[in-house]
Amino acid sequence: MRHSRRAAILAALFLVSAVSTNVYAGVPKAGRTGAKASAGDVAAMKAKIARFSPTVITADTSKLSAGDRKALAKIIEAAKLFDPLFRRQVWSGNAALFAKMVADRTVLGQARYRYLRISQGPWSQLDENMAFIEGVPEHKPPQAAHYPDDMTKAEFDAWVATLSESDKVKATGFFHAIRRGADGKLKLAPYSEEYKEYLVPAAKLLREAAALTDNATLRSYLEKRADAFGSDDYYASDVAWMDLDAPIDVTIGPYETYSDELYGYKAAFEAYVTLRDEAESQKLHKFGAELQGLENQLPIDPKYRNPKIGGGAPIRVVNVVFSSGEGNSGVQTAAFNLPNDERVVAEKGSKRVMLKNVQEAKFAKTLVPISRVVLAAKDQKNVKFDAFFTHVLMHELLHGIGPSVITVDGRQTTVRGELKELYSAIEEAKADISGLWALQTLVDKGVLDRQLEQTMYTTFLSSIFRSVRFGIKEAHGKGVAIQFNYLIDEGAIRFDPKTGTFAIVPEKIRDGVRKLTAEILTLQAEGSYTKAKALIDKYGIIRPEMQGALDRLKGVPVDIEPIYPMAK
Repeated sequence: MRHSRRAAILAALFLVSAVSTNVYAGVPKAGRTGAKASAGDVAAMKAKIARFSPTVITADTSKLSAGDRKALAKIIEAAKLFDPLFRRQVWSGNAALFAKMVADRTVLGQARYRYLRISQGPWSQLDENMAFIEGVPEHKPPQAAHYPDDMTKAEFDAWVATLSESDKVKATGFFHAIRRGADGKLKLAPYSEEYKEYLVPAAKLLREAAALTDNATLRSYLEKRADAFGSDDYYASDVAWMDLDAPIDVTIGPYETYSDELYGYKAAFEAYVTLRDEAESQKLHKFGAELQGLENQLPIDPKYRNPKIGGGAPIRVVNVVFSSGEGNSGVQTAAFNLPNDERVVAEKGSKRVMLKNVQEAKFAKTLVPISRVVLAAKDQKNVKFDAFFTHVLMHELLHGIGPSVITVDGRQTTVRGELKELYSAIEEAKADISGLWALQTLVDKGVLDRQLEQTMYTTFLSSIFRSVRFGIKEAHGKGVAIQFNYLIDEGAIRFDPKTGTFAIVPEKIRDGVRKLTAEILTLQAEGSYTKAKALIDKYGIIRPEMQGALDRLKGVPVDIEPIYPMAK
């Protein structure tokens, strides 16, 4: 799970072969007619690009050993392969489209190509995943390229029912795409075969990096991850990743399932190449020791609490030197909590990785300017980076507690499996709101300074507008819309129609946060798809008050566009 990504079902499947004239909704007129691009067309595309502020992202490598510096270069080269690999997963026509657009040397063509690279496909995440290039489906297809373009859910469900138990696990698992055989029937396509042209050279580079590094845990992870690229068995390398204790902190492989908006089954490839910030990591180490205590106090029926959460919950603060694949797609990730394999989580817990240099850039370039628009002047002083950073950390920590493996109607299952395509939005809302609940709990316990109480709620309120600008088709955007509207209805957030600004209501915010935390955790524990859908349908929307604020934020960048000098 990560803080800043996408999810939720789109309205329908769109086939490349069935593109109609409606495909050109939102596309510049020159693209529709073949006429010479107008200044307005170019300006409109540049306005889309301007929502991402170009930002240099780098880190200090001076303390790395000579061997680790050489290993770092190999790891970056391997990670670069995940951009074209991920694009293959986004849409079946993506590779051909990228080849076409890179050759378009017109001003409009180059602007489109830049936005295509930012988005990793021809749909704009910030515009409800609408197409910005002609000749593609109007909306981003929910099946991505994980399934055949023309496959329906009914066809998939009927096919899965015919499979052996082992093949059912693969069909609904992370590491097998679904394709059509020569007979037109659905079949399993192991990632190791489907993406062999990228995974074989990536594995070679990781093994070369492993031979260069001085660190035994990094060597073990790189070797095991290289093996996994050829076997589709990622368990051993996930365990090795949990044990990774090295100056170079690498996350590379198929992880998140946000791109599979049909079922949320299939993992997309991504890479984060980072350097450990040891001093900051040590400061946050104390939070891992608090997790079981927080689990024991969750505001749900005690029978739903886990008496022994897995592992020691390592927390790493890192600075990014390169990211790729889904890890560099549209809105940038600020932190993540992995792995997603429930077996590893049960055995080892999960690791929370905080991307500090990315968070600092987001705070300076988006959150501070947002606060000047949506908050009254007297509240703007309470928007602090420490509160932002600590809540993002707690968001990631809280992904690791609460219901995961559950029992529904006498059978053991998972929250992810029961909530299906609704899972990501609900889980992101849960991590956000329960993270706020946890901060308050730790303040009351004396683990955190009481002064944080003065800044964390107001900073959270500003950050709601930062996240919802990603679009409510995206998991985090929908998740914060749920929280915002719920807390408005509870009287915990107040809107001033005269100024168009919002404020926290101190006497009601604690109860509102606790109430929503309990509601989300309970529906997860029950595995209730019906309750999850009702919560999303009621609250996962943009109401007029919020829309007015969003309209006034159009001059503020939505996110950053990272520039990685170390990858040149």
